[in-house]
Amino acid sequence: MPATASQEADVLSAIEAIRPALQADGGDIVFKMIDDDQVVHVDLVGACGDCSLSTMTLKAGVERIIKDRVPGITAVEADNIDDAPSSSVDD
Repeated sequence: MPATASQEADVLSAIEAIRPALQADGGDIVFKMIDDDQVVHVDLVGACGDCSLSTMTLKAGVERIIKDRVPGITAVEADNIDDAPSSSVDD
């Protein structure tokens, strides 16, 4: 089901509410689209794009808030981050 103009406006409003917290940590969020499965696609940029906790920020913060505020949204995905756990080890 395609997203409605109302859903997109509500997602953008939710993102504006979230943005100050991300910017306080040197990051930001950019809305890209809502797909036919009602998944919101974003990019996390700045410090958020490189942060090892970006997946947690996305799921526990951004996704939770958007899903609470916008009926019908099923998930939020950051297209520019890898969901796989970081395997960075200092040798």
